[in-house]
Amino acid sequence: MEDVNITINQGEFVGIIGHTGSGKSTLIQLFNGLEFPTEGKIEVDGTAVGEDKKKLKLIRQRVGLVFQYPEYQLFEETVEKDVAFGPMNLDLAKKEVDFRVKKALESVGFNYDKIKDASPFDLSGGQKRRVAIAGVLAMKPDYLILDEPTAGLDPAGRNEIFEQIKKLHEKSKVTVVLVSHSMEDIAKLVDRVIVLSKGKVHMQGTPKEIYSQAEELEKIGLGIPQIASIVKELRKRGFNIKPDILTVEEAKAEILKEVRRRHV
Repeated sequence: MEDVNITINQGEFVGIIGHTGSGKSTLIQLFNGLEFPTEGKIEVDGTAVGEDKKKLKLIRQRVGLVFQYPEYQLFEETVEKDVAFGPMNLDLAKKEVDFRVKKALESVGFNYDKIKDASPFDLSGGQKRRVAIAGVLAMKPDYLILDEPTAGLDPAGRNEIFEQIKKLHEKSKVTVVLVSHSMEDIAKLVDRVIVLSKGKVHMQGTPKEIYSQAEELEKIGLGIPQIASIVKELRKRGFNIKPDILTVEEAKAEILKEVRRRHV
């Protein structure tokens, strides 16, 4: 990473995009002290990461990091025990651990009583991923960092994960940082996009601001959501629809308006 200067505010939902090797994984590992900067500093709510080793454990509790394929780290015989593993290592009272486990599982869309005694290994891919995320949430982080959380899942599993992440953010206001290769998912979910290229912040802004610069994104090996490309082509063919459409739902509404206008 080089000359990176960014601020992520509490309560934000931020997306990070960039081609392979752009620095995405390095950046998020700096956030909770899995990596340390050779120059400059990373601060979490005013505390510099790595300067005080005693505070590093606290920072890692506050900044929850979910890697790709987190279900590979599931190992307990029941879902409840797996989610409880982290909080138990904080030396919390059993009552507090039980409360955190229940809330964490409910926050990712599970019915606690129905899922708690199930084996993690008997669940679907999407369900395993949600259990793994619940294990991080049970640590009660202020910041949730998700590195390609839907990698390897089928469309149903991917939609399941993103639906729960969106609900979690809206309900709890936890700060979410999402690393993803999916331009469509970033467009639908986040408030702000940070674009990395060659270890630097290439640009940042709202999804509409970023994806309106299609040619610039193409120069660094990125694209725009497929629906945005379709809208661009429709406008070339004379459809009078908004140029900054990023979702299928928006496109459908605009196209229907245009069709009705043409038939009046």
